[in-house]
Amino acid sequence: MYLTIRHNTSYRYEATVHYSIQQLRLTPASGAAQTVRRWSIDAPGKLDATQDAYGNVLHTLVINKPHNEIHLLVTGEVETVPLVDGVLRDSAGPIPLEHFTCATRLTEADAAIRELAATVPDLATQASLLALSEQIVQRVQYRPGVTAVTSTAAEALALGNGVCQDHAHLMLACCRARGVPARYVSGYIEPGDVPHAASHAWVDVWLDGTGWVSIDVTHAAFASDIYCRLAVARDYEAAAPVRGRRIGGLGEELDVAVTVSAEMPQ
Repeated sequence: MYLTIRHNTSYRYEATVHYSIQQLRLTPASGAAQTVRRWSIDAPGKLDATQDAYGNVLHTLVINKPHNEIHLLVTGEVETVPLVDGVLRDSAGPIPLEHFTCATRLTEADAAIRELAATVPDLATQASLLALSEQIVQRVQYRPGVTAVTSTAAEALALGNGVCQDHAHLMLACCRARGVPARYVSGYIEPGDVPHAASHAWVDVWLDGTGWVSIDVTHAAFASDIYCRLAVARDYEAAAPVRGRRIGGLGEELDVAVTVSAEMPQ
């Protein structure tokens, strides 16, 4: 599948910002599931490129002159391949698997999460991962605007509402509570009739003898060739597409528009 992606992010500030620094995980890497054909980031300054600890492409943008707004425009084309039952053909990766069994602030398991994790007898097959996803989306209805990027898996479960990020964090919390390695994935999806959902989050779960299995918890389905992977980490905080700090500015207005279109290769 060929995915054409356009991601526009604009920050506008109430007052002058004197200094800002942003870390951008907005560049996909080629791998077993995808090949990047064209990609660019248009930013108001020089982008310094490196890799983070998880192997994600990381750009740093520093603006040290007065400004009242920042515009970032990402455009690109990615060719993806179908995954058989969600199985990635990549290696385990540069990070020991044990790292992905450790809880984070966003994925700490409380009693309710441990109870949810126990609703599936084992987590050793692809079918069991889908079954757990179904349990999660039954308990946490998809509802934007109820949670925030700082919300924890336990908070989303208690609220009974959330978005793809919350579903992913709950899956991570359940897997890790049972000692199963799992990692957060940020990226894009061709959204069909739900255009606001083009920016997406899902999980990879490690199954011994199989490898990483990519699960879209929100849809209780395996990730497929309509997905573009941007970054992986233990949770959203380490895989966020944009994170930054600034001096000045007071309040800010954030506007994000993402479109993803898909077409079959000729």
